[in-house]
Amino acid sequence: MIRVRAANAHIKRTIRPTYAWTQATPKSVFLDPAWDRSVKIYPGMALVRTTGEQVSLVGTAAQHVYGLAADYVGGDDFDPLLDVGLNATAVWVMGSDAEFEILAPAFDDTLTWTDPGNGVEVLVHAQTTGANRGKLVPAGTSGATTNPVARLLKVNSPSKITIGGLR
Repeated sequence: MIRVRAANAHIKRTIRPTYAWTQATPKSVFLDPAWDRSVKIYPGMALVRTTGEQVSLVGTAAQHVYGLAADYVGGDDFDPLLDVGLNATAVWVMGSDAEFEILAPAFDDTLTWTDPGNGVEVLVHAQTTGANRGKLVPAGTSGATTNPVARLLKVNSPSKITIGGLR
């Protein structure tokens, strides 16, 4: 459940665990206080550990993604961390058999996503620069991480994909 003010009642999470009870772990972390909120974070975007238990959006191609954001940080003009005055948040760390549905704008829906219906593994990376920083992108996208985040399992619609953990 997501608790919002009446003006934001239309909001829905952009990450939906489908196989996560034992396949993924929601870890308690803190948003790095150095994060300037220059890019809005939506649930499902790629986060990296900075120091200790602090996380931030991925920022360089060589970084290894720690997990997927579980909370909004300014996305849809909703920022529960600012509302409560605490940087406590959560990150989903996927196991190899975890599966999640990711809704736009947590992934870049302006790119071509090819459904791997033929069993070909398609790796998902994270964008490292600009307004799309932290969004999930298909392998081979310019400016993306060199290390994969997940596997693309299905393109459900132009605004929804299903990803799985790395094997």
